Amino acid sequence: MEKILSLMTVVPAMATDDYVGFTFFVGCMAMMAASAFFFLSMSSFDNKWRTSILVSGLITFIAAVHYWYMRDYWATNMTSPTFFRYVDWVLTVPLMCVEFYLILKAAGATKQLMWKMIFASIVMLVTGYFGEAVYTTGSGPAVWGLISGLAYFWIVYEIWMGSASKLAAAAGGAVQAAHKTLCWFVLVGWAIYPIGYMAGTEGWYSGIFGGLPMDVIYNVGDAINKIGFGLVVYNLAVSSK
Repeated sequence: MEKILSLMTVVPAMATDDYVGFTFFVGCMAMMAASAFFFLSMSSFDNKWRTSILVSGLITFIAAVHYWYMRDYWATNMTSPTFFRYVDWVLTVPLMCVEFYLILKAAGATKQLMWKMIFASIVMLVTGYFGEAVYTTGSGPAVWGLISGLAYFWIVYEIWMGSASKLAAAAGGAVQAAHKTLCWFVLVGWAIYPIGYMAGTEGWYSGIFGGLPMDVIYNVGDAINKIGFGLVVYNLAVSSK
C-alpha cells in the first residue's frame, strides 16, 4: 500500500484553475479514447483499409502516451514540455503523411511519394525543434522557423497541387473527398503549429503572436488534427464498404 501511495505522490495534483494542465489531461483522454475506437473497429473492415485504421490508432495512441508524460512534466515543472512534444511529433506527423499514401495507394501512389513527404515532415520538425529549444537567441528562432516553414509549405504544395493531388483526382469519389478533407487539415489545422512556434519564440513576429498560450494552442491543435485525421480515414473506410 505504501508503494502505491508513493507512486501516486510522485507527480503533484493538478490545480483546479490550471487550464493549461487541463488541456494536457483532456488531450490525453481524448486521444486514448480515439485509439480504442480505431483499434476495436479494425475487424469490421477488409484488409484494404485495416492498415489505414491501424495507423490512425497508432497516431492517437502514441500521442496519448506522450500527453500523459507531458501532463506530468507540466504539473511538476510548470514549464512547456518542448522535448516530449517534439518526440511525439517526430513519430506521429510522419505517420499522418503515411495516411496520404495509404488512401492513394489504389490510385497508383508510390512509396517514393510517401518517403518524400516523411522526409519533409522530419525536416519541418527537426528544424522547428532547433529554433524552439536549441538556438533560442538572436536570429536563431526566425531562421530555423523559416526552414521549418518551407518544409511545411512543400507538403502543402504536394498534397494540394502536386502528384498527390493528381492521384486523388484520378481516383475520384470518396477517395478524392477524403484526400481533400485531409488537405484542409494540413493547411488550416497544421497552421496552429507555426502560430504556437511564433508565440513561444522571439523574432520579428513577437508583436503579433507573443503572449499567446503556446501549450494550449498546441494541445487543442493536436487533439483536433490527430483525431480528425483518423476520423476522415475511418469515414472513407465506412463509405467504401
